Amino acid sequence: MSFTDPIADMLTRIRNAVMAGHSQVALPSSKVKLEIAKILKEEGFLEGFETVDGEIEAQKVLRLKIKYVGERRQRRAVISGLERVSKPGRRIYTKKQDIPWVLSGIGVAILSTPKGVMTGARARQLGVGGEIICKVW
Repeated sequence: MSFTDPIADMLTRIRNAVMAGHSQVALPSSKVKLEIAKILKEEGFLEGFETVDGEIEAQKVLRLKIKYVGERRQRRAVISGLERVSKPGRRIYTKKQDIPWVLSGIGVAILSTPKGVMTGARARQLGVGGEIICKVW
């Protein structure tokens, strides 16, 4: 199946899994999605992730384990919001001095830079700008 925006599909699947209370979500794997998953794991939004061979298709499947806090009745997801910023129809780029803060530093902006996919804070440290892929809080 062909997607116009696979990253938006990834974020929507995560958002839907969080709203439904699922512990994990599976989606088609790619290099960019794997880098985004690594960042979400490092920032504490995911418990973990793994790539496995797809049963039906030749493409690998990326399985994300969603992180929850609290006991059974008060359990809630660490991810409270996801927003796709740069879209195929309208790309959003930023200079190093204009990298956005997400909820005054509580959230994370994920950027695609010439030095790879990284968080907004890391891009500020390295002094590079790039395309703002999404915001997570």
